[in-house]
Amino acid sequence: MSINQIQDEIIEEFSYLDDWMDRYETIVDYSKSLPALPESAKTDQNLIDGCQSKVWFTAELDKSNPASPVVIYHGDSDAILVRGIVALLIRVLSGHSPKEIVDADLYFIDKIGLREHLSPTRNNGIVAMLHQMRLFALTYQSVIE
Repeated sequence: MSINQIQDEIIEEFSYLDDWMDRYETIVDYSKSLPALPESAKTDQNLIDGCQSKVWFTAELDKSNPASPVVIYHGDSDAILVRGIVALLIRVLSGHSPKEIVDADLYFIDKIGLREHLSPTRNNGIVAMLHQMRLFALTYQSVIE
């Protein structure tokens, strides 16, 4: 499934939720599906600067299909709502080629109304998370080209 198809799927899931409390609950539910990041990965090196909460991201290049390597992301947060946002970002970007990730237009954040319903500091955190995810992808892109 492409990045845009996943985004469209998320937009559709949220389209059934009129109330923002229901949307927050759905994001919290996403946090429960996110596998815990091992404590050994919760290092300062993996900590995202610019987030109000503590957020950690790691990435690896999966070369199990040498013709089409993909980036696999892992993440976690100490705040449950942010953990749900991490889960959404990983759902959209993980398992795609570095080029697809770097070139992606992540429109689902605005389409589900997330940006307008979060505090400015939380929005800055999303920008910082996406920045780090793209940096990982850029690094891997340079390795495979």
